[in-house]
Formats: sequence, C-alpha cells, structure tokens
Amino acid sequence: MVQAGTTQVGGRVGIVGTGHRARMYTTAVSERPDSQLVALCDLNSERMKHHQKLLKDLGRPAATEYHPDDFEKMLDEQKLDVLVVTTVDATHHLYIVPALKKGIRVLTEKPMTTDVPKCKLILDTVEETKGSLQVLFNYRYNPVHWKVEEVIASGKIGNVKSVHFEWLLDTVHGADYFRRWHRYKDKSGGLMVHKSSHHFDLVNFWINAKPKEVFGMGSLAFYGAENGAKSGWARDYYRARDSEAASDDPFAIHLEDEPGLKALYADAEHVDNYHRDMNVFAKDITIEDDMAVLVKYNTGATMTYHLTAYSPWEGYRVMFNGDKGRLELEVVESEYRVPTKKGGAADGVVHGEKALPQDGGAKITLQPLWGKAEKVPFQVGVGGHGGGDERMLDQIFGPRPGQVEKDSAVTRLSANQVDGALAMAVGLAANESFKSGKLVKIDDLLGVVL
Repeated sequence: MVQAGTTQVGGRVGIVGTGHRARMYTTAVSERPDSQLVALCDLNSERMKHHQKLLKDLGRPAATEYHPDDFEKMLDEQKLDVLVVTTVDATHHLYIVPALKKGIRVLTEKPMTTDVPKCKLILDTVEETKGSLQVLFNYRYNPVHWKVEEVIASGKIGNVKSVHFEWLLDTVHGADYFRRWHRYKDKSGGLMVHKSSHHFDLVNFWINAKPKEVFGMGSLAFYGAENGAKSGWARDYYRARDSEAASDDPFAIHLEDEPGLKALYADAEHVDNYHRDMNVFAKDITIEDDMAVLVKYNTGATMTYHLTAYSPWEGYRVMFNGDKGRLELEVVESEYRVPTKKGGAADGVVHGEKALPQDGGAKITLQPLWGKAEKVPFQVGVGGHGGGDERMLDQIFGPRPGQVEKDSAVTRLSANQVDGALAMAVGLAANESFKSGKLVKIDDLLGVVL
C-alpha cells in the first residue's frame, strides 16, 4: 500500500466534488501524462461539464461522470488508484471511508472532517485497512513555512515556550466564507475547523508538538444582519445576482464577472439551487468571524491565536519565544483591497489559485538572546498559497514533464490522518469552549489519545 509522504507518479484518478477548488486538481492531473482523470462525481451535472471542458482544452479525454448515489459504482468500474475529495467538508467521510476500504489512495482537502464521530470513523478505517490518506494542507508546502520549521528544528531559538499567532482575512476573502455554504457551521465546522485547521496544523508542524488543551472565545461580530445594521454596511438583498442593491456593494460577489465562477455556479445553479453569492449580512449565518483561542501543547508550550475575518489587509504574524531567542514571521498577502462593482474586474475575488492583489511579501526575523535581530533568507514561492499549491501537486502527482521536483523537502511535508485529526481537533475544541465557556481537553473530546 502506498504511504503518504512519498512522491507519487501516474495512475487513474477520480475527483468527487467539482467546485472551484477542484479545478486545480483537474488541471494538475491533466498536465501530467502519467496520470489520467477518469472519473468525476458531483450532484451537479453542469459543474462536471465545466471540468470536461478543462480536460478538452488541455487535450485530455473526457472523464466518466457519476452522481454521488453511484459513488461506489464509480470505484468499482473505474479501478481508481487515487481519489481526490473536494466536497462540502461535512461529507468528506462519505467518500474517504469507502475508497480506503477498496484500497484506493485518498487525498482529501482540509479539514479532514467536521465532527468527532466522523473523525473516529476515518481514523478507525485507516487503521483497519492500513490505507493511505493524505490531508492536503497546502500551506505546509509554502517555502517560507518550511524555512520557519527548519530554523526552529535547528535549535537557534532553543526550546519553544510560547507562540503568538494572528491571522487576518480581508473583506474580500474573509467575506467569501459568509456568501456560501461555509456560513453554516453544520456544513463547515465554522472557520475554526474549515480555515483555522490550516493554521493549527502549521503550529503542530513548526514546533513538533501535539495540542492537548484548548480554551476559546468566539463571536459573529461583523457579518450577519444585526452587525450589518449597526455598522451601516448592510444592503437589503438575498443574493447579488439580479439585485440592484448589490450592484455596488463592496461585499458582494458577481459571478458573471469571472468566467470560471459563471460556469461553475451562475450557469449551474438551476440543477441544485446552490447560490454562491449570498448576502454576507444575512440572518441565517451560524459561524463566527472573530475568534480568540488559547492552546497548550504536550511540550508545555502555549499558543495565543486570533482569527479576524473582516480586516482591511490580509496576512498573518506569528512569533515564537524560545529559551535561546525569538523567531518572527510576517506575511502580507494583500496590503489592501479595492472595492469591486458589478461589471468590473473580478480578478482575485476567490482566494487560492494565485497570489492576491497588492502582495506585500514576507519576512522572517531571528533574534537570539543577547544579540541583534537578523533577517533569515528563504526561497520565495510564486503562485497560489505562496507557491504551496504547485509544490504540493508535485508531491502528490509527481513533477510535470520537463521539470524536476523543486525541493527534496516536499516529500516530508505531507500530512496523514493523525495530522488531520489533531488540526481539526483544536478547532472542534475551540467551538466547544465557545459554547461552554470552559477549557476543553482534546483527548477527552476525541475519546482517543493521538
């Protein structure tokens, strides 16, 4: 059985969930002649058509289409080597588990899943089948991130005692979670699970530690109907499409202004009635947009973490305090945003496929005790998620023709099911603490020791 962590080349690939994120995988497989996308699975036939067009444009044969009700039939008929799962977060287990039982290598978008019973089911299935499950934490592959890990592992700041981590989502990218299915906690686990699992995984990876205890406070402080009325940002519409009130709303997304979004959502919504452009100041939002979390690790280190989803700029700052010094990382993904209007450029309205507008760069600063601060050089990544997407794709599918694997480091960056569970568990524990007002122990929450 193939194990996560080794570079993979070739094979018959299926993708379940054909939304915006899945386009990256369709393209990546098509660019590698030793791999073939043989199957697409989605509730929405129109979205699958968009992926078929991508295949045709790249000179690759069409894939066979399946409805989710026929998912196991797809597994039997297509003899897949690899399954990529990019569905709604709460449904990941429906596809991970059957594929593992059939000996298929599974690659799943983060988060691995959204609640404890589903997490246990996935962990038990991997253990029973001895299968291969990789959680696609693409931020691990950003060169600046593994440089941070290298510096800490080298001992230059000694033993890490505390971490302070602030992540800012701007009023375009941050707002986007409140326009779509992610705004419902039962589907996404909230930003603590869907988004922050990225960040919690990075810290686990950086300091080589496991989270043990979590306390948190979170609220819907900016988005939602009540907050929009107080701030004056709210507009009176359900969704942006065909709404005059949304035409110049800086928080709206206009699907018709970006060809991919138009094809995947505006032209496909008649099939399943999914609206990708809902009002961010609506009454039915059930996730938080402002969250403060305190985490204690098995090494004794602690972390203070804050996620803000309505910032004027996008990026993050993380500081590590050790018994020999301090390490600081600052990444400015976008210094500011310009409001978009209906009929305007839609470039950059969806995060991930390429660098955001007004990229402000990154810097790493190392300061030993009793010494001056110094800048740490690192390789600058280019493209989506700071170059992480491209390197991750090289690790999971192998380099494209004419290329060699860019960095030998990428083979050690993959995350398995335990990594996925630990990252998700911090978010789940935080959500529990939001409700109870109490500290939550991860081992008690999961009922297992990881």
